[in-house]
Formats: sequence, C-alpha cells, structure tokens
Amino acid sequence: MLKISFNLTIRNLFVCCLLVSTCWQADAQDKKTSGNPIFPGWYADPEAIIFGKKYWIYPTFSAPYGKQVFFDAFSSPDLINWTKHERILDTASVKWAKLAMWAPSIIEKDKKYYLFFGANDIQSDKESGGIGVAVADKPEGPYKDLLGKPLIDKFHNGAQPIDQFVYKDKGEYYLIYGGWRHCNIARLKKDFTGFIPFENGSTFKEITPENYVEGPFMFEKGGKYYFMWSEGGWTGPNYSVAYAIADSPFGPFKRIGKILQQNPEIATGAGHHSVIHDPKSKDWYIVYHRRPLGEKDGNSRVTCIDKMYFDEQGLIKPVVITNEGVEKSTIK
Repeated sequence: MLKISFNLTIRNLFVCCLLVSTCWQADAQDKKTSGNPIFPGWYADPEAIIFGKKYWIYPTFSAPYGKQVFFDAFSSPDLINWTKHERILDTASVKWAKLAMWAPSIIEKDKKYYLFFGANDIQSDKESGGIGVAVADKPEGPYKDLLGKPLIDKFHNGAQPIDQFVYKDKGEYYLIYGGWRHCNIARLKKDFTGFIPFENGSTFKEITPENYVEGPFMFEKGGKYYFMWSEGGWTGPNYSVAYAIADSPFGPFKRIGKILQQNPEIATGAGHHSVIHDPKSKDWYIVYHRRPLGEKDGNSRVTCIDKMYFDEQGLIKPVVITNEGVEKSTIK
C-alpha cells in the first residue's frame, strides 16, 4: 500500500508540474506585449543588440558591489519571450577583476564576440581595475579574458574608466566611455588589444557634451550621429537620458535635450540605455533600466523596453515609458 501511495504521489506531482509548465508556455505564447520589466530580476545598464535572428540584452547584475561579480545575458526571437543565459562571464575568468563588474558592451567581429566591461570601480590611477575585454565563440559565451589585464586602467581627460560602448563606423572600431562627467573616444586596434593614436598623436579624444554624467551610446541615422548619455545620479529618481546630433562620431556635440526620464506614476530613475533597430524595419526601441515605485535601494533596478520615435526633422521625441512594453516583433 505504501508503494502504491508513493507512486501515486509522484505521478500526481508530475502531472501538476506538467500542467504548470503547459500553462506557462501558453501564457507566454498568448502575450500581446513584452510587459515591463521584460524579464525578472534586478538588472541595469542594458546593452541591446541584434545577432542573426535574435535580440540580445547584456545587462549589469544589479547588486552590492561584492556580489556584482558576473554577467547574465538574455536572448529573444520576438521581444516577448526571453531566454536567460547564466554567468556568461565572471571574476573566476578575469583574475584582475574583484568586484563591481558592470555596463557590458558587445560587438561581433570575424565570427568572434567581444564583450567590453568595467570592473572594480577604481577611484584613482593608483587602484587596480578599469575597462576590460573578453572573447567568446558564441553570443552566450562562455567568455574568457582577452588580455589578462585591463584595456584601460587610468583616468584620461578626467574620465573614470567605466561605461564603455564599442562602436563600428566605416570599418573602424571605437571605444566611447567615461564616468565622472567626462567622455572619451578612442580608436581600437583591429584585434581589440589596444588603441591606434589619432593623427595629432593623442589616443583619447574628449567629446563630453553639456550635462554629461555617464552611460554613452551612439548610433547613426540618415548620415547623422546621435550621441546619447545619462544625466543625474544613478541612485536617484531623476536619472535620465539626453542626446545630441553631429556630423561625425567626434562631434562637436551640442546637447538638444532629455528624451527619457521618470514618470512618477510608472517608475523612477529611468536611464542608462541602449537602442536597437532592425535595418529592415521602421521600428526603433530604447532599452533601459528604471526603479519600480516604492523601491528605495539603489540596486533595485529592472530592465525595460519602449518604442522610440523621431519627428520630421529627425529629432528624437520624448519616450513614453509604459508598463505594457512593446508588441511582438521578429527580425526580418
């Protein structure tokens, strides 16, 4: 009797699990919009990008610095259903990084994937840390430290070596980065092991616009370069995103205004973003983090997505942050 009862219990448990799994899959398939946040957990500083037929997001794991020692990634075929790829890189693979790994930026080159990241939150040139780069054969990793040391480990033009964004333009690769209200651009070597000086002999050119704090991002549209950044303090409700437009990735960039900020009825601290656009589609998306209402902890940040629009002059319209997120969209 005990054996029969045990077997029935196991069978019932299996049936329940199967029903829950089936209901969850059906719910995911029936979703009309992504919802915000787009996946569970505390994640910030999201870099969104398209690889093949999938959208990818590489965020900071938002936790106290001592626990912020790895990166997860997320992929989706349609902006609705997201798959989590755990610990694509952690400090076990980066011997010089001890804590505060954040704000990853990624690019594909020659069938390799290069993940740029900040670590250790250094406060002076006397400390160990800065911006590193890791490499993998697949977008989901696993990633390995490329250099065995930071790519940038010093302050140049006053810019803290954090919040890196790797950018390709006309066959050249650039690293745009900087905290502490200063932003630099530098031309990367083809193998990403260092930098190529500019014609005037300098390696790091400052392109800091008015009110810049951190979190740079750049894209090109219609022959113009849109440079975006975060303003305010990342732990506060007024964290936000502003932008400028120039004819060159080197500027000069004159601030136009804010396009992403809090809505006290939806969420606060909306900032540190990225932009994704399928060239075969008319749709543009902004991926960013924000703080749910009622959350006071600085690390309580979630990753969200909303549509981004341009007016007839090519200016970015203020983004309307939502709880609904965006509709399903597959890559064409």
